[in-house]
Amino acid sequence: MYDYFEKELLTVDEVAEVLYLGKNTVYELLRSGELKGIKFGRVWRIPRNSIKIMIEEKTLWKKE
Repeated sequence: MYDYFEKELLTVDEVAEVLYLGKNTVYELLRSGELKGIKFGRVWRIPRNSIKIMIEEKTLWKKE
């Protein structure tokens, strides 16, 4: 299996696979700002650290 976390920037498809989400859900997370990404024209790239930050924020929020 390919380790996506070796790459610095991930595509929407890769993030969807890593998080077991649909692509539309990933796009919603990006548009809402919950997941930070960089948009080059019409193409999103998501720094791998952004995924970790989002997971940590959601985990902390749910524990309170």
